[in-house]
Amino acid sequence: MASRVLIAQFMHETNTFSKLPTTLEDYRRQRLVEGAAIVPNFSGTRNELGGFIDAAKTHGWEPVWGVAANTIPSGPLTREAWEHIRDRILDAARGGGDGKGKVDAVCLSLHGAMVSETEDDAEGALLEAVRGVVGPDVPVVATLDLHANATARMARHANALVSYRTYPHVDGYERAQQAAQLVEDALQGRKSPRCLLVQPAMLKGADHGRTTQPGIMRDLLARAEAFEKQPGLNVVSIQVGFTWSDIQWAGPSIAVSHEPGAEAAATQAAAALIAEMWARRTEFSSSYRSIDEAVTAARRGGDRPLVLAEGTDNPGGGGYNDAPNLLRALLEAGIPNVAVGTIYDPGTVRQALKAGVGARIEVALGGHTDPSLGAAVQATAEVRHLSDGNFRNDGPMNAGVQVALGATAVLRLGDSIDVVVTSTRMHTIDLQVFLSQGIDPLGRNVLVVKSSQHFRAAFEPIAREVMLVDAGGLCSTDASRFTYAKLRRPIWPLDPVGDPLVGPRG
Repeated sequence: MASRVLIAQFMHETNTFSKLPTTLEDYRRQRLVEGAAIVPNFSGTRNELGGFIDAAKTHGWEPVWGVAANTIPSGPLTREAWEHIRDRILDAARGGGDGKGKVDAVCLSLHGAMVSETEDDAEGALLEAVRGVVGPDVPVVATLDLHANATARMARHANALVSYRTYPHVDGYERAQQAAQLVEDALQGRKSPRCLLVQPAMLKGADHGRTTQPGIMRDLLARAEAFEKQPGLNVVSIQVGFTWSDIQWAGPSIAVSHEPGAEAAATQAAAALIAEMWARRTEFSSSYRSIDEAVTAARRGGDRPLVLAEGTDNPGGGGYNDAPNLLRALLEAGIPNVAVGTIYDPGTVRQALKAGVGARIEVALGGHTDPSLGAAVQATAEVRHLSDGNFRNDGPMNAGVQVALGATAVLRLGDSIDVVVTSTRMHTIDLQVFLSQGIDPLGRNVLVVKSSQHFRAAFEPIAREVMLVDAGGLCSTDASRFTYAKLRRPIWPLDPVGDPLVGPRG
């Protein structure tokens, strides 16, 4: 008889410093797919759900489809959003109402840094609830984002936590396949995995997980893969944490799925990785430049685009996606042939839709969510293009996945600055952000993207130069700019810390 395996996704990276709550409507606008509709929406994609779908076919499972839920990072989930999606997953864990009883195993795609109005450790609460339904002996495995704030509660209720090993995250499919193979081994009695989690007194580390060039994260991952070859160790996952979350457990961790009797080896592996992370804690490969430096670079021109990445306004980290300071500087400097992707401004989109393509309108663009981060750009704009904002990613990251920007307008400011203005916040990780709106990114002198790292997978290959720009957004890399009330203390780099494994660790 085929094993009945629950497959579901519930993702959110929560920036608790954001003033924007995450609502059920946010999920409905971006991704909320229930039941068997998951299959046509994600078959053939290179994310975790695509990996789980293919694994179910490979292993001959009878899938029990839960829900696929994901939306852009922002503030804590409302109680309604959290409970609605949680309950869809729990209903599926009970058997999905098909009369066949509870499931034999569970495969979840989670982020690991979700916070709700009622749960600081939302994924821990979800895994605990799932475990309460399926019982102690059913394999429960979750994939996590590399930037998860993983907790002991998550590890206690999961048999394995399998995290991405790339940043930009281009291995979601592979990690789902790895997680599914462990589930199949457990179902067949070949393995009896359990999970250990160790967390140091660190808020950040491992160069924020960057893997696009040699450095500490690549070195740590190589060691983790070597540890996985040891008898009794199944999966060794490195989470670098999510800084912009004021919860007790924010920061890096090591999760080791191991067999009974291999706890000592698991503990040693985790300790070795943390020791190296601590010894190299000041290594940081990304340097943010000023707006003035970005404008100077833009003036030089070249045969390929200069990519200016506004990492501090990255909606992929909870940034508001409407900081206008860099746009204003490029406009005032008269920089030619620029494309900006994107500015979140639904009011301006509505204005453009009413006026129509070809119209000239007076706009106050961006700067609406928190004007203290930069006032709106006042300008005359030509409406160049209008669309519903729907497209599929070309990849490499999340290839084949449907994206919904909401109603979208391309506005031309000045002589040749085209701005993709959206009704939904979305980080720019794919060339289709421009191509779907009639803009050829290869033909531009400058591309401005709202992203801190994910953009590199698609944009670095076409760039003459990449420059990270601090344009005053919410996602500053300087943790001292934020007031933490719940974070465990002492913690590096906010406090003096002598031993990263001494003191409270959540």
